[in-house]
Formats: sequence, C-alpha cells, structure tokens
Amino acid sequence: MKTNFTKVMALLFVMLSVVLTAQTNRQVFGKTLQSRNPSNGLVRCISSEYEQSLQEKFPQRANAEEFENWIAPKVAAIKEQMATQRGTNGLITIPVVVHVIHNGDAVGTDENISDARILSQITVLNQDFRKMLGTPGYNSNPVGADMEVQFVMAQRKPNGTATNGIDRVNLNVAQWATESSVEGTLKPQTSWDPTRYFNIWVCQFSSSSTAELEGVLGYAQFPSTSGLGGLNANEGAANTDGLIIDWRCFGSSDYAPGNYFDDYDKGRTATHEIGHCFGLFHIWGDNSSCTVNATDSNKDYCPDTPASRVEHYDCLQTYNTCTSAAGNDMVENYMDYSNDTCMNIFTLDQKGRVLAVLTNSIRRATLVTSDAGLPLGLSSYDVAGNISLYPNPASNSITIHVANNVELPEAYTVYNTLGQTIAGKNVQSEADLSVNTSEFTNGVYFIKIVRGNSVKTLQFIKR
Repeated sequence: MKTNFTKVMALLFVMLSVVLTAQTNRQVFGKTLQSRNPSNGLVRCISSEYEQSLQEKFPQRANAEEFENWIAPKVAAIKEQMATQRGTNGLITIPVVVHVIHNGDAVGTDENISDARILSQITVLNQDFRKMLGTPGYNSNPVGADMEVQFVMAQRKPNGTATNGIDRVNLNVAQWATESSVEGTLKPQTSWDPTRYFNIWVCQFSSSSTAELEGVLGYAQFPSTSGLGGLNANEGAANTDGLIIDWRCFGSSDYAPGNYFDDYDKGRTATHEIGHCFGLFHIWGDNSSCTVNATDSNKDYCPDTPASRVEHYDCLQTYNTCTSAAGNDMVENYMDYSNDTCMNIFTLDQKGRVLAVLTNSIRRATLVTSDAGLPLGLSSYDVAGNISLYPNPASNSITIHVANNVELPEAYTVYNTLGQTIAGKNVQSEADLSVNTSEFTNGVYFIKIVRGNSVKTLQFIKR
C-alpha cells in the first residue's frame, strides 16, 4: 500500500512539473512568456512580448536603442521645462473610444460591460494621471508627478455624428484565444482613426489552458518615432494601435461593483498599459541586471525609479532586489506588477518621457490637438485648413495666418507641453497675428485659437 501511494505521489509530482514547465515556457506572440503571477496564474502584461513581435513584423520599426536615441533629447528638453516652469493652467486632453467586443450578451452582462463600469475606468485614469488629492491616485512621494494628462470620452464619431465614446460591437466571439485573431480581426475591424482617438478594446481572453492568450489581463502598443526625415517611417500598423484589456480587470469595484479578477479590481491594469502606450517601460526594465548609470539605460530610462531586478506581485513587504543601487524597489509604481490597491505613483522622470512622446510621436502628438472630445456644439475652427503658423520652427516670433476670408479669431492662447499658459491676446482686426516668442525657452508649444464656440489648436517648435 505504501509503495502504491509513493508511486501515485511520484506520478502527481511529475504531472505537476510538466504543467508548471509548460506554463513557464508558454509562448505568446511567438515569444516565451516572461512572467505569470505565481499566486493566481494570471499574466499581468504582455506588452514587451508584443513589442518584440512588432519589431520582427515591421523591420523598419525602431528598436529600443534607436527609439531611445530619438526620444532622449526630447525628454531632456521637457525635463528642463519642468524644472524651470511651475504651475498648471491647462492640460493635455486625450479623447478615448472604448470598443466593447461581445457576442450578443445584454448590456451589463459579462464582457458587454455597463456604461457605469466604463466610466469608472476613466475616473481612475484621471485620478492616477493627475495624482488627484483625496483619491487612491494620490501620493506624497517627493518624486511623485501630476502627469497633467486627462482622459475624456469621445463625443463625435469619425463620421461627425454624436457619440458617448462607447462603441459596442458584436463579433460573435465569446473568448479570444490567439494573437492572430486579435491583431488580424478584432482590432482592424473596429479601430477608429488612431490619430484622433485613443483606442481601448475590452473583450474576454480565453480561459482555455491551451490558448495563447489564456489568463492575460492586457497589452498595449508602444509609441513609434516621428516619421521625420532621416527617421524610420514604417512604424507598424495603425489599426492595431491602442490598448486591449480583459473586461474582468477593466473599471473599478469602488464605483462599479461586479465580476473582477481578485487583486485587479481597481482599474490599474489600464493605467499600467496606457503608460506603455505613452512610452514607459516596466520599472525593472525587463531584465535582471542591477547596473545603473546616469540614464538608467539598463532598466527603464527613469533614474528616479530605484533599480529593481524583478517584478513584484504584492504590496506585503519592502523589497530591495538591487542592493548595490540606492532605494527600495518602487512596488507602488504603476509600471510594476503589484496589486491594484498599492499602485499610486508615476515619477517626474516618467512624466518627462510621457510628455515627450505625446509631443513628438506618430499618432500621439495628434491626439493632443484632436477635436474628437469636443461636443458637436463646439466646432473645430477652420476645418478647411485656412489657418496656419509660420515660420515653424520659430525663433523670435511666429505668425498666425488667416486665409481665404475665414472669420478672424477672437482670441488666442499659447501654452507649453505642460499645459502652462505662456501668452494670450484678445484679437481686434489683424489678419496676420504676430506672437513674440523671443523669450520662450526652446521646445514645443501649442496655440489655441478661439472664435465663438469654435476652437482650433496648432503646434509649433521654438528653436
């Protein structure tokens, strides 16, 4: 009897070993899965594996080193602005469309989640990106940053009609199992113009243990370079750009109770993934090195996130996995894998990266000036393109030129990438309006031009 029991236990051990090995060596996007939550088997994020596959699929897409060479001076310029210019007079506003992908369930049932749950997620994003006082998104860390980015639901469809920003689509699929079905069918068939809308797809990934996307919470598309002369222009498919997420970790149980994954019910998966969309890496840099230099180049390129060697899945204790570098691991950073309840910080260096991406990257810079979040009653001034800026880049002055008998603007405001107002004027009768930029620091600026209930935003560079 004892012998039989021993044999049975040995067999179970072998079977368990096989299962664990299969889970550890599981492939997603043709890459070995980097990590899985050891307590529940869920996969927090596969954005890194997705990015590797995009670089192989689109050989001209900038690799990590090329992207950093391109973005580094832009981040430095933004951080210089952050150090010398304080206060908030405006915000970067990102218009969002949420595509709810379902198979015919009633609204509010399973993956066809309720409007309230969708809006709860937007609430969390604004709390987190604004470091909002009195909410779970607030922190008192000296390097904690108000990202000065806010999210609004789109109010106009690509065809110009009204929307609440929620796009419910029945694709007759209950669960999505493979990368090819998501990237080849789900996203391309439902995407809205990513130069005007930030696309979020909510679906249910497969629960089958043999499915490629089983247990995945979400993943996102990293930004591309600008496509300017001398830089790679083939940045990958536009109709896959955005964030895709399992409905069971979308929204917050604080505002919209329902069925959520344990530990992932406060909306921080979306915060994490949007961080990737805006240029942020995992804080351990997806490598086990503890080497740190002035730019933290072996980790996440943000020196104010202390070096860490691995990801974390809880907030139960203090970790210091790189004892040779200063500081404990920042488990509360949105770019770790910690439980939703303890995530509450983006840092100042992470803010510099995000603002540089939103100012310069393809399909990110145009989100900043998109009219998709404006209600229909507030029209986009000069949709025909009869208002322009010259010279651009500017040195000592820039001119707002109004052409083709377009009604003159009534006012304009100049603000920087931090949303801070730099200059403004009520317009009298000039057809060409000259703005003195001689005292502006070098960088990217926006001019918001107003006529009645209409508004137009243009971007220029000061050199």
